[in-house]
Amino acid sequence: MMDFFNNYKKLYLSALGLFVVLTILVAVMPAINNQNNNSPLPNEEPLSDAALAGKALYVANGCVACHTQQVRNLEMDNVWGKRPSIAADYASEHRTDLWRNTATLMGTERTGPDLTDVGNRQPSAEWNLLHLYQPRAVVAASVMPAYPWLFEEKTNLDEGDVEISVPDEFRKGVKGKIVATQDALNLVAYLQSLKQVELPGAMPVPEFLYKREQKPDAVAGGGEDMGLDGAALYAANCQSCHQASGEGLKGAFPPLKGSAIVTDDNPEVLIDIVMNGYDARPEFGSMPAIGTNMNLSAAEVAAIINHERSSWGNKARKVPVEEVQKIMDFLKQTAKK
Repeated sequence: MMDFFNNYKKLYLSALGLFVVLTILVAVMPAINNQNNNSPLPNEEPLSDAALAGKALYVANGCVACHTQQVRNLEMDNVWGKRPSIAADYASEHRTDLWRNTATLMGTERTGPDLTDVGNRQPSAEWNLLHLYQPRAVVAASVMPAYPWLFEEKTNLDEGDVEISVPDEFRKGVKGKIVATQDALNLVAYLQSLKQVELPGAMPVPEFLYKREQKPDAVAGGGEDMGLDGAALYAANCQSCHQASGEGLKGAFPPLKGSAIVTDDNPEVLIDIVMNGYDARPEFGSMPAIGTNMNLSAAEVAAIINHERSSWGNKARKVPVEEVQKIMDFLKQTAKK
């Protein structure tokens, strides 16, 4: 036995052989098995050329260090997607080339929000571009670094240029127009492509675990706000664009403070905008269908709009949940026709 340990060639070759065998058993064979037994979901759309270029920029700029792309099967994660992530969600991730593997875009840390379904949560290109240029222009408490090198300053716009509207407080030293480079547009194209794919009808939807018990009045469909915090729901779903002050951002997102739509005695248009989005005013960025994308209940929509209707000097009547539910049902019926 001592002869074996004294012979460094036998010792090194044995250690190398053990390493190779363990690598094959622990890493290579499971990877091949996963590759053979997983495939992308039928409804998954391949990335466009712009989104593929944006994905490379996402990796190169270290976005994966602060953002995850995995919805865990915990109730606290249901704000990031409509269902927990499954293996098929990552089946389309392939090697970049022979020598480089794709970065683990699932991530391990959430210094910033999860991006699994950000294409549905925040599909506005205007918002994403402004957020890249200066995150604190849209989220005051953001700790995300700015990426000004993805933009350029121009005196005059050329055909096809995409100018972003930046608040004056973030334009220090900038005299011209701030224009997105192709890299910025590609990165936003990748972010907008991140949408959780719906499962085929025959496949059971995984449930979120450790669900909190609903209040009895919430289960029964009570007419009050069910104790929901309208300010918190507004902050989670609306504040990034319309701001905590309700004043929006000039040239980008409209104000809710003093808005005739928000304070109208008939809340049908307001609820329609929350549920289905709005893109009829060219001077502002398009609003996504927050209510539909986030699967907001009538009680949650009521809490949000009542917060908007009673804040920043707005003084409109409180809309009961039953009225919100009737309007939502009517909007669904008209959408089907």
